Formats: sequence, C-alpha cells, structure tokens
Amino acid sequence: MQAIVQQLASMFVGAIPTMILFVVLVVAYQILVQGPLTATLKRRRDLTEGAMEAAQKALADAEERTAEYATKLRQARAEVFKIREQRLRQWNAERDAALDLARKAAGQKLLQAKSEIEAETAAAKQAIQASAGDLAGQVVLAVLPVGAGGSR
Repeated sequence: MQAIVQQLASMFVGAIPTMILFVVLVVAYQILVQGPLTATLKRRRDLTEGAMEAAQKALADAEERTAEYATKLRQARAEVFKIREQRLRQWNAERDAALDLARKAAGQKLLQAKSEIEAETAAAKQAIQASAGDLAGQVVLAVLPVGAGGSR
C-alpha cells in the first residue's frame, strides 16, 4: 500500500506544474478573452437596446407627426368646406337677388304692357263709338231704298 501512496504522491508532484499551468491559462483566459468579450457583448447589448429605444422614439415621433398632420388635414378640409358653403350661400343670395330683380322688371314690363293694351283698347272703343254713328248711317242707306231715305 505504501507503494501505491508513493506512486500517488509522485503523480501529484508531477501534476503540480500542470495545475499551475492550468490556473495560469484560466487567469489568462479571464484577462485576455473573457473580459474583453464580456465588455464587447455588454457594449453591443447597450447599443442594441439604445438603437431599439431610438427606433421606438422615432416611431412615437412619427405617429405623433402623423396624428398632427391628420389633424391639420381635417382642419384644412373643414375650412375649405366652410369657405365652399359660404361661397354657395353668397352665390345663392346673388342668384336670388338677380331673380328678384328680373321678376320685378318683368312685373313692371307686364304692368306697362297692360296699361298700353288698356289704352289701345280705350282708343279703339272710342274710335268704334265715333264711327258707330257713321256706320249706322251707311247701313241705313244701304238697306233702305233710295226713296225712303236710302241712297239707292
């Protein structure tokens, strides 16, 4: 058993440089590889998260501007509609005024024509009444014989 313990002790003594080399490699790995790699990954994650936050902020800004533009567009459309309605009302008022003026002018012409017709009618009646006596005399002369006061 002593031989086994001696063999084990010599193996452990021979393994000491290997263990020291392993510890040195682990420390070197920590310093040379894992530390910079961890720092790079952390910086990359920070940049990615920062880019994501910036992208989300840009999306929020874009949505805000879109809502703002939509509001301005609605206001502009409402203003255009209001101006259009105002112009339609103005045009309707102008049309109604022109129609009223035309109606009044037509009414005046109608009254003038009626008065002219009445004047012509009165003149014609007077002419007929004035010539009625002459016509009656001519009829009497034409119908009655010459000896009875006629002309034949």
